[in-house]
Amino acid sequence: MTTSQGALVLFSGGQDSATCAAWALSRYAKVETIGFDYGQRHAVELAVRPAVLQQLRRLDPEWDRRLGEDHMIDLSLISKISDTALTSNVEIAMQANGLPNTFVPGRNLLFMTVAATVAYRRGLDVLVGGMCETDFSGYPDCRNDTMQALQNALNLGMATQTRIETPLMWIDKAATWELARELGGEALVELIRTGTHTCYLGERGMLHEWGYGCGKCPACALRARGYQVFRGSPRDAITL
Repeated sequence: MTTSQGALVLFSGGQDSATCAAWALSRYAKVETIGFDYGQRHAVELAVRPAVLQQLRRLDPEWDRRLGEDHMIDLSLISKISDTALTSNVEIAMQANGLPNTFVPGRNLLFMTVAATVAYRRGLDVLVGGMCETDFSGYPDCRNDTMQALQNALNLGMATQTRIETPLMWIDKAATWELARELGGEALVELIRTGTHTCYLGERGMLHEWGYGCGKCPACALRARGYQVFRGSPRDAITL
């Protein structure tokens, strides 16, 4: 276990954040979670959060003991000042700047800043997020350089020694599934498969082998490919 006052996990209710929550619970004696309602199109992720947290508790008595308060923050102002495929009913597409219109400008920067403020009040000194450079859609606020720069800025601005931990930064989705199995066995894999939500369109009507989703959006595609590789399908034989 890492010596720390405690960790605050950015917990959306999706695959990555659930894996990060399990990762934190395996390392820190005190873990709290934080979620954000930013007017996201896939708001169903907020609906599944409480059940996923409860099931995480049931997987391990030690995790139950370590898992503390959950914080839900209203950041609906993001949807009012942005125009993206995650905050309005528009078709997912690439933009002229080379980024997909699922990119919500400033989202992770704001998330981490608010999380740092809550962590300051709660006496927690580690922020855990599911940002990743390996399997991502080109979002600049998911880069390791961005997180390191933000950590420095937060510590300078708040006179703290907070660490930002991103356990998924250098692994792909197949390895993320494998990490879940290492942390909590097949029980955690099944919880993530059936309990979490990733689909950008908020589709939760059909349970695929890899979980719920439309099966077509970029988030579903990454999750499905990763699951199939994790279960042993060769990469050149993957279908959605």
